[in-house]
Amino acid sequence: MKVEVRQSSDVTILDLKGKITIGTGDIALRDAVMEAVDSGATKVLINLGQVTTIDSSGVGELVSAYTTVTNRGGKLKLVNLPSKVADILQITQLITVFEVFDNENDALASF
Repeated sequence: MKVEVRQSSDVTILDLKGKITIGTGDIALRDAVMEAVDSGATKVLINLGQVTTIDSSGVGELVSAYTTVTNRGGKLKLVNLPSKVADILQITQLITVFEVFDNENDALASF
């Protein structure tokens, strides 16, 4: 999985591409979130628009990222969920934990 980091005003956006699965994508996601919060980011938006697959490890990493950012006084939100990811979050009831947006403009405006 690839992670591209960009800024929009004071929001750090993580664009994820590929698979968030055990051993590869989960570690890349963890590292990207840790790097963002260590550099002072308090508003983190994870763009899942180009994620092709997510497994339980990937879901766990999303929860971990949410916890890490929240515990440091920040906010983490999700945008552009592919239907597979949305279905998994719905089944696990995690859709009630995350703030989820269909487009980046709405997500950015919500911070």
